[in-house]
Amino acid sequence: MDKTIYLDVKRCVGCGACVVACMDQNDIYPEKGQPANRRVYQIEENQDQGIDICYLSVACQHCEDSPCTMACPTGAIRRDAATGGVAVNKSLCIGCHSCAIACPFGVPRYDAEGKLQKCNLCSERVEAGLEPACVRVCPQGALIFDNANSVQSLKEAAAANNIARIIRTQGDGCN
Repeated sequence: MDKTIYLDVKRCVGCGACVVACMDQNDIYPEKGQPANRRVYQIEENQDQGIDICYLSVACQHCEDSPCTMACPTGAIRRDAATGGVAVNKSLCIGCHSCAIACPFGVPRYDAEGKLQKCNLCSERVEAGLEPACVRVCPQGALIFDNANSVQSLKEAAAANNIARIIRTQGDGCN
């Protein structure tokens, strides 16, 4: 399976439904030292007209060439052949944090026992033909679960729209 999760930042309202759905789906209890697999960050940017606020819902990117997988000395982190997601086998994790050092997105978190805890792309749901829990509950449709080629097309369209917006508001800069 070649599917991934895409975040449309312009649609995310920071409600946190994705975080709660993930914790519910995976029986995660922060009060027991279990960190959430998905987090939502609020980003504020000062503009001339005021403050612009956007939200960023972040979890494992399930990278094609996942640095965490390559960094893990025990093989505890592997790509799930059925879903394409990067998953962890906690019984093999020694809590060395090599994956955290290697991950460019700061995703790896550790539970109270010092074992890696991360998004597994809701492998049970995906194998059953369902969307990951975070995607399913997003009220704004900001999280999209689709094949990698479609997601790449969405990213390219968003980049083109951003470039066009910048040119419209700031001119072409080539005087």
